[in-house]
Amino acid sequence: MTQAIAFIGGGNMASAIIGGLLKQGLPAQNILVVEPFEEARAKLKELFGIAALSTPDASLERAGLVVWAVKPQTFKEAALQTKQYTAQALHLSVAAGIRSDSIAAWLGSERIIRCMPNTPALIGRGITALVAREGVSAADRHWAGEVIATTGQFLWLEREDQLDAVTAISGSGPAYMFYFMEAMTAAGVEMGLNAEQAYQLAVATFIGAGELAQASADSPEVLRQRVTSKGGTTYAAIASMDESGIKASFAKALHAARDRAKEMGDAFGKA
Repeated sequence: MTQAIAFIGGGNMASAIIGGLLKQGLPAQNILVVEPFEEARAKLKELFGIAALSTPDASLERAGLVVWAVKPQTFKEAALQTKQYTAQALHLSVAAGIRSDSIAAWLGSERIIRCMPNTPALIGRGITALVAREGVSAADRHWAGEVIATTGQFLWLEREDQLDAVTAISGSGPAYMFYFMEAMTAAGVEMGLNAEQAYQLAVATFIGAGELAQASADSPEVLRQRVTSKGGTTYAAIASMDESGIKASFAKALHAARDRAKEMGDAFGKA
């Protein structure tokens, strides 16, 4: 955690990792960001006191790790602009869908790790899955793990195609939680609460249920059954959702997210 780290792209996920690195003691002078938008560069400098470039240059050559935090549709162009300065580096991609075969072809390197984080990384409560190409050493894996650990939990996968499922479950997952919070808040208002009360109840319920599940050795099904007394209020709600086919619709939505991740790899990962 003492070597220089470069970020290609300075958006939310890059900011989450940068913030975590600084909290862990990495000096600000060891962090460099390439970010084309002037407003975003100014914000990074103000928040973190780090150097931010508009375009890649030779200063990237001192980076031992390059974190690719660009949008999938701009990855190829950014890689081709940057590769001459980063041949010596380990590469860590947080871009959804873009496969490591494409990244390796664009960068001319086999030291590539792909990962899928999620937005709770912004507060150090994220969950990230990682997968490494064969050219990645044990030391490389350890370093990547140290970096990602600054944003929350992480786990290693055995196969790269599993990342599409991770994208559908945890990468996009926070949006599902917010979607249900929206619905719960709206329903609370319809039933006589004010919006602030309903939202507070919804958020606290999601946080509490998640922490209860994490602390318990029981399955979600068992935990649900403990709250669902036959003929009670929860039973009425679950029965209504089952009658509406919500579980099947939700599973269908996850498959749609997984399929879109594959489509993005096909569309934006061409050599």
